[in-house]
Amino acid sequence: MPSPSPSPRQLHFGIFLFSIGYHPGAWRLPGVDPKASHDPAFIASIARKAEDAKFDFFFLGDALATSAEQQYVFPSQTVRLEPFTMIGYVAAHTQRIGLIATANTTYADPYHIARQTASLDHLSGGRLAWNVVTGADERAAKNFSRDHHWDNARRYDWAEELVSVVSKLWDSWEDDALVGDQEGGLLVDPAKLHAIEHEGSFFQVKGPLNIARPPQGQIPLVNAGTSARSRAFGAANSTVVFAGVPTFEAAQGFYAEIKAGAVANGRRADDVSVLPGLVPYIGRTSEEAYALYQRLSALIAAKLDTAALGRELRVPLAGLTGHDLFPAFDESDPSLALARHFITQARKLNRTDTPTVRHVFEYSIARGRGHFLAIGSAEEVADTIQHWFENGAADGFNVCPPHLPAGLDDFIELVLPILRARGLFREDYSGSTFAAHFGGAGRPANRFENVRTAAQQAEFGRITETHHRVI
Repeated sequence: MPSPSPSPRQLHFGIFLFSIGYHPGAWRLPGVDPKASHDPAFIASIARKAEDAKFDFFFLGDALATSAEQQYVFPSQTVRLEPFTMIGYVAAHTQRIGLIATANTTYADPYHIARQTASLDHLSGGRLAWNVVTGADERAAKNFSRDHHWDNARRYDWAEELVSVVSKLWDSWEDDALVGDQEGGLLVDPAKLHAIEHEGSFFQVKGPLNIARPPQGQIPLVNAGTSARSRAFGAANSTVVFAGVPTFEAAQGFYAEIKAGAVANGRRADDVSVLPGLVPYIGRTSEEAYALYQRLSALIAAKLDTAALGRELRVPLAGLTGHDLFPAFDESDPSLALARHFITQARKLNRTDTPTVRHVFEYSIARGRGHFLAIGSAEEVADTIQHWFENGAADGFNVCPPHLPAGLDDFIELVLPILRARGLFREDYSGSTFAAHFGGAGRPANRFENVRTAAQQAEFGRITETHHRVI
């Protein structure tokens, strides 16, 4: 075990809410409520547990389409509440933990997003962050009166302009624009309220916003994604970048790219925190952890389709059943890298050198969105976290418990005390805003401060003259 020693860096942890568990078999486990995604008491309890454990944030992703078939592929994403509504509810039941709400820019308008985010930042006391997504689900287009889902380039062109407009709208009120001078009869200083006059490729927005500047000034951005545009956006703009990386080596490469991109955009490498997804299977012993994975895998409701699995991995599986051993293939062939990863994980997770076709299929389902599965005793999982943290792969993790609530309880009660003893995770919060949890240096300057247009000057004179006549 690594010896305890204070670290100048501290791990960041968030809870990524999959109400019925990240593992696709978890909703069938005794003690898991299959309808938890709509249970406000359950949602609040998870948020409070994470806050009591001093997690950096509570996070809810989003999806704009679903189907009955999805229950077999990723049941935890089949049904969920709207994120801004849920985050507003969670804000009322917590005090310090950061809150991340997801908004899909492809099907959004900047004025709406600016109002929603500014409102939640006020209601939460400055604890909001916005997860900027452009959407990868083709089905969403049909739910928003469109014939097709835009390609990656179009989505990011739109998203980048939309984020720019929202940022301007947040600044359209200077910090002291809402005067509230009861004696003098002046509610708002017109010189400190700014029309943004945005004229772009996609949006024409006059402004100003009808909500005062958010407590954080500029609400922190979060994003995830694998495309080059997504990575570039995160490096240039985000406070937190999520990563779906299944191996340590992939995580190192992603981490280095985001940090280098931040520096290339005039930021410090530490201005952006890279948080891979972590799915922790924890036991009091290593054997318990592997037994948990295997127990959950036995509950997977999806039917094994050997033809589809064979096409995905480019390994012929015709005529084989789940009980057959997975056939040998050239594991050095670069074109079979995915198959090599799957077979490696199937060997590890099932503790066998000869996994079956079923074992490989179970991993293909359990990996979900490609997050890293950490498995072992609490000590072993803590060692893995520390190794990634200290060797250029992560600044912390977006924790996706394989089942809830017990999976989160195990992480909090068994793993966090080990990391705290090693000086790697906080004992208490040092700030009260999302930005502060990630080392933010206070409210950013307002781009419109001390800028008064001729129109504003004339309006200020008119209001002042009217005000004096009334008095």
